[in-house]
Amino acid sequence: MNSENSIVGHSPWNKGKLIGQKSPLKLKEIWAIRIRLQMSKNTRELALFNLAIDSKLRGCDLVKLKVCDIAQAGRVSSRAIIMQQKTHRPVQFEITEQTRDALANWISQAQLKSDAYLFPSRIHESPHLSTRQYARIVEHWVTSIGLDPAAYGTHSMRRTKVTLIYRRTKNLRAVQLLLGHTKLESTVRYLGIEVDDALEISEQTEI
Repeated sequence: MNSENSIVGHSPWNKGKLIGQKSPLKLKEIWAIRIRLQMSKNTRELALFNLAIDSKLRGCDLVKLKVCDIAQAGRVSSRAIIMQQKTHRPVQFEITEQTRDALANWISQAQLKSDAYLFPSRIHESPHLSTRQYARIVEHWVTSIGLDPAAYGTHSMRRTKVTLIYRRTKNLRAVQLLLGHTKLESTVRYLGIEVDDALEISEQTEI
């Protein structure tokens, strides 16, 4: 009897939450956030935002990056490779010029050494930014430009660039490699492209 009462009185985990994949950012939304960070001179978050978009890494991998992962001999590299925590497989990513500039400015401002975490935590108990803290930062970014935070999250950052790449090229294999997926089916599900492509075909079919 008690167990029945506890079940009835227990709120479901998804109550009030939007279920489904987190939306990627559109190009205009990327620039809206980027410009806000530039204007506010938030060097740390600008570096984090740009690298999150470029790297396409899961949050757990992004927050654990060290300076030596993306910079050699005091210069930020144009490409980097890391071992993924979830799959234990390597994944390579590009670092565009504006991201390299943002990272160089942040590393210089924070006086980070080669073996230091790229994004140290401001909480003493943690050596690096936690995934929870990162999620809060992403929430702040999207709400700052008027987006619904329930529709976006850290996976929005991971999905953004690959979604743009797929829409421009339709090259699933390239996206699979960039995301570090072992199976192409995982990439298809991750992008949700079957649904998007089906709707696009349907929209182009006039009756």
